Amino acid sequence: MQRKFVTPRSGTSRRAFLAAGAALTGLAATGIGTRPARAQSRGGTIRVAKGHGQTNDTLDPGTFINGFTVALSYGIHGFLTGVATDGSVEAGVAESWEADDTATVWRFKIRSGVEFHSGKPLTVEDVVNSINHHRGEDSTSAAKPIVAGITDIRTEGEDVVVFELESGNADFPFVFTDYHLAILPTKDGAPDWQSGDGCGPYKLVEFNPGVIARFERHQNDWNQDRGFFDGVEMLSVVDLNARTTALISGDVHSIDKLDLKTVGLLGRRPGIEINSIAGPQYYTFAAHTNTAPYDDVNVRMALKHAINREELIEKVLFGHGTVGNDQPIGPSYRFHNADLPQTPYDPDKAKFYLKEAGLDGLNVTLAAADAAFPGAIDAAQLYQNSAQAAGIDLTVNRVPNDGYWADIWLKNPFCAVYWGGRPTEDQIFSTAYAEGAAWNETKWSNARFNELLGQARAELDEDKRRAMYYEMQELVATDGGSVLPMFANFVFANSEEIVHGDMASNYDVDGERWMERWSFA
Repeated sequence: MQRKFVTPRSGTSRRAFLAAGAALTGLAATGIGTRPARAQSRGGTIRVAKGHGQTNDTLDPGTFINGFTVALSYGIHGFLTGVATDGSVEAGVAESWEADDTATVWRFKIRSGVEFHSGKPLTVEDVVNSINHHRGEDSTSAAKPIVAGITDIRTEGEDVVVFELESGNADFPFVFTDYHLAILPTKDGAPDWQSGDGCGPYKLVEFNPGVIARFERHQNDWNQDRGFFDGVEMLSVVDLNARTTALISGDVHSIDKLDLKTVGLLGRRPGIEINSIAGPQYYTFAAHTNTAPYDDVNVRMALKHAINREELIEKVLFGHGTVGNDQPIGPSYRFHNADLPQTPYDPDKAKFYLKEAGLDGLNVTLAAADAAFPGAIDAAQLYQNSAQAAGIDLTVNRVPNDGYWADIWLKNPFCAVYWGGRPTEDQIFSTAYAEGAAWNETKWSNARFNELLGQARAELDEDKRRAMYYEMQELVATDGGSVLPMFANFVFANSEEIVHGDMASNYDVDGERWMERWSFA
C-alpha cells in the first residue's frame, strides 16, 4: 500500500515516522557559544580559515574527504534531504517522500523551480544521474556503500524519483544527507561535476585546491531563507598558529580545529566566541586487520588495553570530549549501547593478550600528523608512553600534513584518523566498517557484523533494531581494528559579528552548513 505525499514532520502517520521519526535523539548542542538566533540581514563577505584542504582535492563529490570539501559541497550543491539543527531529517531538493509498508520502495517528490547556477532547471534525470554516479561496480565513490542497497532508480512523470531497495531501510531519507550525494546537472548523459555547477545557495567562483575557494550568492536560489552573505572566501590553512592568528587579527571571521590547550585564553579575547558542541565526532587509531601483527585479534585487544583514555581526554581534548570504547556509536546516537563494558587502561591485561598471541612483547609503528586531528602527535606520544608499561614498543612516525589523507590514510597499516560521524548508525557502520567499503580503514571483515548490518537496516521494530545495533557495537569493540579512545566535541571559534542560532551537532561547524545558515549582524 502506498501513502500520499506529505511534507516531512507535518503529521504523525507511520510514514511520517519512517521519514522523520528515525531522527537522532540526544544530539542537542552543549555549546559554550550557542545562543538564540538574531535577525539576519544580507550582505558582506565572510572569510573562513579551515584546518583542512589538500592540493589533490577535486570537485568530484565522490572524492570529498575533509572539512574543506565538505563545506564546499554543502555550499554549492543541493541535496534531496538534509540534517536539521535538531538532528531530524528535513526536506531539500526533495520536498516530500513516502515509503511502502516494507520500506523497500521510496518515492521522492522533487521540488519545482530549482535552478542550477548556470540557469539550467533541475530535472528528475539530474537526480537519477547524480545518485547513479556513486553506484555500480566501476564507482570509486566513498558513498558507494551507503547507496549499495539501491537496486533500481526510475522516474514517474516530471517530479517523482522512485528508489527500490534490496531490503527495507527505515532510515533511507537520511542517506541523501551525505555530503557526497550532491545533485549535479546532467551533461552529455552524465553528471557534470567538473564545472562546479550546483543548485545550492552559493556559486563557485574560484577553486584552488589546498589554497582557497571563493563563492558568491546564488540570486535565484529556491530557498531565500538561506545564503545571507554576498560572498564567501574559504581558505585552507592547515597550520594551527596561522589560523588562530588570522582570527585574532580579524583577517578571518571563523576558524575550526582550535588549539584546545589555549582555547580558554582565546575565548577571553573581546569579540571572539568559542563553540564546543558534543556530537558524533571521534578520534581513532586505525589498524589494518589483514596485516600482521594486527591480523591477530589478541594483538588488537592488547593495543586497546594499552591506551590511557582518560589521560587523552585531559591532555589532548582538555575536557572537550568523552571517553571512547573502540566503536563509533557514542552517546549522541539513538541506539548507543551504554551497557557495553568499557575497555580500561590495563597494562597487565594487554600483556595477557600478547601472551595469547604467542608474544613476549610487541613493536609497532604509528603514523600521525596534526592533519589527522588537532593534537594527534601529542595523542600518539601519550599512547607511546602508556603502551610501554604493557611491553609494547610503539614508535611514532610523524608524517607531513599535506597529502596525509591521500598518502597515509587507508594505506599505512596503523595511523591516526578523525571521523565527523554520520547521522545514523547504519551510515557510519556502512561507510567505515562494512566489508568491502572503500573507507573501511581497518580492512575489517566480520561475517556476523555484516549479516546484522543488513538485518538492522531493514528492521522496522525498534526493540529488535536496538538489539542488533548493540551486538554490532560489541563486535566492533572486541574484534575490530579501531583503537578508538575518545569522542571529541566540535570546537570552533567565530567573530561575534557572526549571527547564528543553535548549532547543529551532526558534523563540525554547524554541520558544515555555516555558509547557508550564518550571516553578519
